[in-house]
Amino acid sequence: QVQLIESGGGLVQAGGSLRLSCAASGRTFSTYVSTYVMAWFRQAPGKERAFVGAINWNGGRTNYAISVKGRFTISRDNAENTVYLQMNNLTPEDTAVYYCAGNQRNFVGPQDSEYHDWGQGTQVTVSS
Repeated sequence: QVQLIESGGGLVQAGGSLRLSCAASGRTFSTYVSTYVMAWFRQAPGKERAFVGAINWNGGRTNYAISVKGRFTISRDNAENTVYLQMNNLTPEDTAVYYCAGNQRNFVGPQDSEYHDWGQGTQVTVSS
């Protein structure tokens, strides 16, 4: 079992930036760190959960949703067991609860059914 805890959400004006963090812990994470992909999803009010981006264990492979490509960057610090989501040039359409997710299958795709570990989420609100 892997525990994922997000932090860094908040209120920001359009055009601003935020950085989210997700700390992973647990025996399973330590065992499978070399194949453990970490990802971010988000869910806006009244909408389905949507893929934001994913990163493999060494950062050599990343995958981003078209809607955030060029504005958001995922990075990872395995020494700290933490993944980050740097969000720049935010718009009100980025308002959502952001979830950290993980899978140990080395899968960086957008299908949320492939991710078996989930955090509780952190709220990001972008005002116009």
